[in-house]
Amino acid sequence: MAKLRTAMDCAFWDVNLSSAATVDGVARAVPGDPFPVGLARAGTTLRAQQLPVFARGFPLGLVPNFCPPLPSSSSCTASGSPSSAAASLKDTHGSFALQTPLFINPPSSNWWVTLMAQLRPKKLFTSIKAEVTGGDELEIPGLMSILKIVCDKTLYAAGLCSQLPLTPNSSLVLSTEAHGGQGKRSKAIYFHKFSHHDVTLEAAWPELFIDRNGTYWEVPASVSLDLASLVSKSGLRYRFGIHKNGGHPQPLNTTCLDVPASLMPGWCAKAAFSYEKNMDIWREKDNPQDAIVRTKERKFLRIPYDIRMNEPHSAVSGLIGGACAAWLGGNINLCCNPTKHLGGENQGSDGFPYSLSRSPFSADLFGSLRYTLQHGKFRESFYDFTRLDARLDICSGAAFAKGARYFLSDMLKKPSERRKVNPLASPKLNIIFQQQVAGPIVFRIDSRISANSPATGKHFPHVEDVMYSLCYSLKLLESGKVVFWYSPKRKEGMVELRLFEF
Repeated sequence: MAKLRTAMDCAFWDVNLSSAATVDGVARAVPGDPFPVGLARAGTTLRAQQLPVFARGFPLGLVPNFCPPLPSSSSCTASGSPSSAAASLKDTHGSFALQTPLFINPPSSNWWVTLMAQLRPKKLFTSIKAEVTGGDELEIPGLMSILKIVCDKTLYAAGLCSQLPLTPNSSLVLSTEAHGGQGKRSKAIYFHKFSHHDVTLEAAWPELFIDRNGTYWEVPASVSLDLASLVSKSGLRYRFGIHKNGGHPQPLNTTCLDVPASLMPGWCAKAAFSYEKNMDIWREKDNPQDAIVRTKERKFLRIPYDIRMNEPHSAVSGLIGGACAAWLGGNINLCCNPTKHLGGENQGSDGFPYSLSRSPFSADLFGSLRYTLQHGKFRESFYDFTRLDARLDICSGAAFAKGARYFLSDMLKKPSERRKVNPLASPKLNIIFQQQVAGPIVFRIDSRISANSPATGKHFPHVEDVMYSLCYSLKLLESGKVVFWYSPKRKEGMVELRLFEF
């Protein structure tokens, strides 16, 4: 569903988005961007835990992914011109990849470790084809040529992930992954659960972020400490966090964009709170007797494909909250087009121009309003599940008020000059539509619609993001799904296992 708590979580640095660009299957959302569509948020089950399950159901244990085209990070860092960066984009991961677990520790252990491998077969076949058709005539490549192609390290990636339970209420997750020709990414996460709070300490070097445009940013070092309250019966929730970015972020799949201010180096302390209220317009409570099917020969129990989607209902819910942030250091913004201000006064030591852009202290309000309508109990094989979730988000109260003032001004008189559009000024409408196809298979589409066009600045509805998926509900898990999703904007897709999540 369109979760309301996304409104507060997106102000911090630990919102995981599903991504095929990494072996562990996640990247972080850029804080301060519009809230992502519901399907974009990654599941709580780690990729290292998903792959052993998938390996039993997919042929040869190979799980398919569609990776985005990303160059090597070294080429992005070293190249100083748009032409060099554009050339580096040709050295891609390959649009199709296969993942498989190579090693899993015995289940009797109280800790687990998984070694994962990834192969890019499209790039392998393309390299062999180029070797065959390299000359004027077709030639059969020799054994050494084939071995050289097969041993190309850019075809492979590997990841190692382990979770160690330190106490009954705390655990430590360590992971590292290496892409051929790209270096390593490492991460450590310490989690402790209190009676009413969760404490998380995370460090990553480097960390991968995705912004609202589908651009990947690599931050050399990222460390955060968060204290989050559990959702209370009163609907009140609060959160505190301290975060540090180290080094200048680099774009991986673009050649000209301003770096998001929240990714620039420096220390940031953040606090946020929210109040949530839910109300059912009508709800048909699940009756256990309805699940009993009687025939002349016998009677049997027909349980729903998902126990969390077995009650037809119509409901309204809302959330309002606020957040404040204080920055220390790194009060600059990195412009990624060095050809615009060559030789300028604000040019940095690494050849990129800088401009002051980040306020040392900020405070803002946010809010969400959601409507849900579900038909069917998701028990029958056909026409027994249709669901619509619509969530209206105001990501920034200050930006919304300023945008409303500009809108009224434009209605009264023609604007004298084109203004820069703030992506947070326009309300965002997130729509999730789910329809049962047959049995446990559900088609789902997630979309985000804005009232302003970012390209022209004009006031008309514009689809900012959309994701498609097929969900296969696993009845034995009560509320588990195998999700096949694809994002046209990011040009990537994944197969995921999600438990008790929508």
